[in-house]
Amino acid sequence: MIEFKLPSLGADMDEGTLLEWKVKPGDAVKKGQVIAIVDTTKAAVDVESWQEGTVAELVTEVGQKMPVGMVMAKLLEPGKTAEQKVGAGGTASAGTPRGIGTTPRRMISPAARKRAQEMGIDLDGIVGSGPQGAVTLEDVAAAVKPAAEKPTDRYAEMRKTIAAAMARSKREIPHYYVAEDIPLALALAWLQDENTRRPLAERLLPAALLLKAVAVALRRYPELNGFWRDGAFVPGSAIHLGVAISLRQGGLIAPALLDADRKPLTTLMQELTDLVKRTRAGSLRSSELGAATVTVTNLGDQGTQTVFGVITPPQVALVGFGRVTERPWIEHGELKALPVVTASLAADHRVSDGHRGALFLRELAELLQHPDELDK
Repeated sequence: MIEFKLPSLGADMDEGTLLEWKVKPGDAVKKGQVIAIVDTTKAAVDVESWQEGTVAELVTEVGQKMPVGMVMAKLLEPGKTAEQKVGAGGTASAGTPRGIGTTPRRMISPAARKRAQEMGIDLDGIVGSGPQGAVTLEDVAAAVKPAAEKPTDRYAEMRKTIAAAMARSKREIPHYYVAEDIPLALALAWLQDENTRRPLAERLLPAALLLKAVAVALRRYPELNGFWRDGAFVPGSAIHLGVAISLRQGGLIAPALLDADRKPLTTLMQELTDLVKRTRAGSLRSSELGAATVTVTNLGDQGTQTVFGVITPPQVALVGFGRVTERPWIEHGELKALPVVTASLAADHRVSDGHRGALFLRELAELLQHPDELDK
C-alpha cells in the first residue's frame, strides 16, 4: 500500500486545507496526475501524484486542515487489487472511504472561482444565487466591496507566513552578499533584432534572457544550486529556478521554472508567461512549488536599482536583478551612456564564500555579452 502524503509546497508552508478531490476510490492514477486541490495561505494548488497506482482510500476529508506530511490517500501498487490486500480479519484494507467521494461538490463557476482567488475572497462565506445554489461571478463581485474595506484574512495569513520564513532564514542562514553592474547594450540590441523576426506570440522579454543566463552560470557554480539539509549541503539534481512573482492582492510566490538551463529562450519565455498567469490566478501545481533549487527575484521597470534578497530556506542562494537604467560607462576608453542592470547574489556562507559568489556574477555578466549563445 502506498501512502500519499501532503507534500511541502514551499519552505514557508506548514499546512494546507483540502478543497477538492480529483479522484475517487478505484481510479487509476498516473505519475504527475493532479489528484487533489489544496488551499495554502498563498494559493489554491493542484497536488500531483508522484507514483502510479489505484486509489484504495481517500483518508482526508474536503475542508480538513492538514499539516505537511499527513497521509491524504492510500494507493494500491500497479497491478494489485483490493482483494489482494485482504487482511487476517477478512476485511480488505482498501476499505470504504469515510464518506469521501459521496459528499456533493459545491457548484462554483470557473469564472467565479478565478475571480475569488484573484481578490482573496473566501468562497465558503458566499451564498450562491445560481441554479442549485451555484456561486456565480456576480455573487463574488457583490462580496468584493465589503471584503476590500479591510485586509483579507488570507492576506494577513500570507504576511505572517512570509515573515516566519524570512525570520527563520535570517536567523539560521549566515548570509553574504555580492553585486555586479552588468552592461546590457549587446543583450538588448540582440533582443530587439531577434524580436523583429519573430511572430508576436514568440517575442522575448529581457527577463527570459536574464533567467537563462542565471541557469547556465549555475552549471559552473553548483554550490549555489541546492539545499542545506541535516547539517550538510545537498546539490540540486537539476537547475529549477524559483521565480519571485508578486500577487495582485499583495505578497509573492516563487514557483519553479523546471530545467531552465536546458530550454531554448522561446520555451522559457512561454513557460514564464504561463507561470505568471497561473500564479496570479491561483492555479499552480505542487511540483512547481516544491522544486525550486535557487530563487531569482527581478524588480523590473518599477523597482529600485539594486535588490539584496533573503534566501528561501532550505535553498542556499538567491539572485536579484534591479531596474535597468541608463548609466555612464567607460567602454574601450570612451565614456558612453549604456543600459546597465545590477545583479546581486545572497548566498549561504556554510556552502560557499564571497570569492566564488563574485566569480558566479562575473560569469553571469560574460554570458549576457553573448546573448545568441543563450538561445540553445
